[in-house]
Amino acid sequence: MTFSPHRLSVAPMMDWTDRHCRAFHRALTGRALLYTEMVTAPAVIHGDPERLLRFDAVEHPVALQLGGSEPEQLAQAARIGAAFGYDEINLNVGCPSDRVQSGRFGACLMREPELVADCMAAIKAAVAVPATVKCRIGVDDQDPAVSLFATVDACAGVGIDTFIVHARKAWLKGLSPKENRDVPPLDYALVRRLKRERPHLTICINGGIADLDQAEAHLDVADGVALDGVMLGRAAYHEPALLGSVDRRLFGETTADIDVWTALDRYRPYMAARLAEGVALPAMARHMLGLMHGRPGARAFRRILTVDAIRPGAGLEVVDAAADAVRQAEARREAA
Repeated sequence: MTFSPHRLSVAPMMDWTDRHCRAFHRALTGRALLYTEMVTAPAVIHGDPERLLRFDAVEHPVALQLGGSEPEQLAQAARIGAAFGYDEINLNVGCPSDRVQSGRFGACLMREPELVADCMAAIKAAVAVPATVKCRIGVDDQDPAVSLFATVDACAGVGIDTFIVHARKAWLKGLSPKENRDVPPLDYALVRRLKRERPHLTICINGGIADLDQAEAHLDVADGVALDGVMLGRAAYHEPALLGSVDRRLFGETTADIDVWTALDRYRPYMAARLAEGVALPAMARHMLGLMHGRPGARAFRRILTVDAIRPGAGLEVVDAAADAVRQAEARREAA
């Protein structure tokens, strides 16, 4: 059976899922769909697209997430992104930050489903790659059963067929962006209802999913319906080793899982190439801090990557020393 990359994806996360993070995650899974951080359409158009959008070919499949609410701007930014080679253009209709609200995009667009549809129609017309939406179930005092369906139906009406739904409301007044990731209650049942009532659409779920067991549960048939995909956020970032079994467990690959040592070996050529270009080691090492989560020596691993990586001229020997600290700690535990 052939599965869509949407079956398991890693969420767009500001300040986290940059190109170095995505290359690292790709060392653990060859099949999961990876997303950029949100990039605003004006930044793509008027800024430095090479700095904002460049990525390594190893990252495929990789999606560009855009922020904005002006259809023509979004279309222009989408064309630029497609020219860079992104496999999908995604519109952010879920970010609750004050900066995003002031720019009239992100979660506040849940109040304007027709505008979202206009934006998506413009993006879809501009590019040959898929155009998708990532949204919340509603904002503030909206009834999620109304707001979610209104947004999805408006976009489906212009030909959009793939939606990633963060199964929480966003409270634009009274909660910080961090609190909006945890405080509003999850409503997984509503997302499953959306799939049941709109079976022709690809519906993926996001929010509060902590591990692959939970991911598999969302993909299983329940009440006659199964969701099409799961998006992992903080779990994938803070405990990236779980991505090493994604290809086998969720995509049916028969190859062996990728362990932490293999992942480091796979990421090593990428790090070497970036170091040669002048990228500082901490820019890459920071994404690996959770790799050894739960293993003996994990604290030493994090300390070495945090402290030694910032020293002038730090290179791959720091990564090797961090890995050795874990190996030695594991050897001591086995010998005890």
